[in-house]
Amino acid sequence: MFDMDRLYEIGGESPAYLRMSLAAAMTLGLKPGLFYRNARLYCINLLLTYEDGCIARCAYCGLSSKRPGSYNQKSFIRVTWPTYSLEEIICRIKQREDKIKRICISMVTRKRAVAHTIEVCQRLRSSFDIPVSLLISPTVLKRQDLVDFRGADADKIGVAIDLATEELFDRHRGKGVRGPHRWDQYWRCLAESIDIFGEGNAGSHFMVGMGETEEQMALAIQKVRDMGGRTHLFSFFPEPDSAMAHVPPPPIDQYRRIQLARYLIDNRLSDTSQFSFSPEGRIEDFGIGAAELDEIIESGEPFRTSGCEGYDGEVACNRPYANSRPGPGIRNFPFPPTKQDIQRIRMQLTSGDLMSTRFIKKAEPFLALPSPF
Repeated sequence: MFDMDRLYEIGGESPAYLRMSLAAAMTLGLKPGLFYRNARLYCINLLLTYEDGCIARCAYCGLSSKRPGSYNQKSFIRVTWPTYSLEEIICRIKQREDKIKRICISMVTRKRAVAHTIEVCQRLRSSFDIPVSLLISPTVLKRQDLVDFRGADADKIGVAIDLATEELFDRHRGKGVRGPHRWDQYWRCLAESIDIFGEGNAGSHFMVGMGETEEQMALAIQKVRDMGGRTHLFSFFPEPDSAMAHVPPPPIDQYRRIQLARYLIDNRLSDTSQFSFSPEGRIEDFGIGAAELDEIIESGEPFRTSGCEGYDGEVACNRPYANSRPGPGIRNFPFPPTKQDIQRIRMQLTSGDLMSTRFIKKAEPFLALPSPF
């Protein structure tokens, strides 16, 4: 009897082979499994793969060259990424083309990854009309490479700055870990990406819970928006055996406030010049009226996964449970939150300040819910 996992999950390097997120492998029928609460993934997330891995040494990343183990066996963003041939991936996507709204190719920090990203993007775009995003590594890129990415028919660019301040970036990605990444280079690459791909078609990933204050993160998000970009938000989740394996995820109230801040900033409903912060850098006021803020919270939209859209304008890269375990503690909702979810969110927004009642007035009938903390 054939082992289907071994039939398709074989070794090899890019561009002929790619790693794929576990959620994407499930979506394409390459891995068995069900999503909690019947969530669906609409984006096939791919990752370039090489025997010698990524040269970067980021303290929190599962792919770090400092983390023990074979590159092809290392987890990334909390989950495993099995390897499949590009031919098999294309075949599987064609079988489910009506269910897939976007594909994202993630580079690793290797110079040869530049040409391979272009080649894989061209193959995908010539095989079906599904938009392709690129999550790029500025450390190995020149401006012309971005022009070539556009020529390969990619339509969106992501730059994973991740850290909210230069000091934290340097500590966790640069000189502090003897890594190759530099703060100024990442921001310059983001600016060039926006210039080449157009406003709204490039942006940055940020990760909450890396030692920054809420004010620092809000200011970083505002800077991206002022440049013409958008922000995709993650909550830090420790990778086993990484340099930050001992660091817990951020408090849920902190993450919820930053989600709310990102939504307001990216949609130009408010900005940090209107926010109020405590001396410790906690957000105390979002700069809009209480009734309007309440309506936005009630919609649940700020707490859904932020990511690249499909042709329909809806978020396709919704990454189910990529930065929190399935269960009541969902941090990024891959589907519209229910009324009960929103009551829990209101309670979570106040969990670090139990004297506050700004967010819980509609939660009172649900106070008997199991603790979300």
